Amino acid sequence: MITIRKLCKSYGKLKVLDELDLDIQTGETLVILGRSGVGKSVLLKHIIGISKPDSGTIDVDGIRISDLSGPALYKAIHNMGMLFQGAALFDSMNIEQNTGFYLNEHGASMSDGNYSKQSIPERVTEALAMVGLEGTEKKMPSELSGGMRKRAGLARLIVYRPSILLYDEPTTGLDPITSMHINELIVKTQKELKATSIVVTHDILSALFVGDRLALHKDGKIAYIADPDTFMQIDDPIIDFLRKTVSQDPRLLRRNK
Repeated sequence: MITIRKLCKSYGKLKVLDELDLDIQTGETLVILGRSGVGKSVLLKHIIGISKPDSGTIDVDGIRISDLSGPALYKAIHNMGMLFQGAALFDSMNIEQNTGFYLNEHGASMSDGNYSKQSIPERVTEALAMVGLEGTEKKMPSELSGGMRKRAGLARLIVYRPSILLYDEPTTGLDPITSMHINELIVKTQKELKATSIVVTHDILSALFVGDRLALHKDGKIAYIADPDTFMQIDDPIIDFLRKTVSQDPRLLRRNK
């Protein structure tokens, strides 16, 4: 479980997190919605320890990671992984090297007892197959489309099987068909790894497809949080706008699979 209390973060006069409170249940997929620039990605970076709050606390499975740094922080977040908005692949490495980078450098997650250096090539192949990128091992990131780079980033994330997955705008800049493929992979990954997933997005179709609960980040706080059906009925101008953009519930596509 992830527990966040009174989290504050400012950049100059801009306060992006203002005594934010949030509980994320183990094994759920929580989607955080909000307008661009409100601090959704900043919140993810605090959860994984990349950024430090001005005040407030973040507890992950009983460990207060907001107070940690150096080796202690690394140990505490070893079971976390993040898919960055631009996939963040290394341009100088091919897809096989990108996918296996974390395992080669740091090893598997603490929850994975089946790891050995000799198993890395096999696990890289399995991860790429899981995201539909068989045969791309020797390609460079520049040779892949935007959607393929997102999938390669996801393969690099899941290859070491973290128990907490963070997704920063996973469908931004993608066409609707590719976006739905990424959504399907998020659902598939969560089920196969039995992971806790936190998805930051402004894409309501993606949110409805993958989310067990939806939250609205507004004015530096989590203004609302609820199951998808309840969330979509909340009387708020932002949610009202989102509601009007949905012509068909994407969960119908998920149920038919």
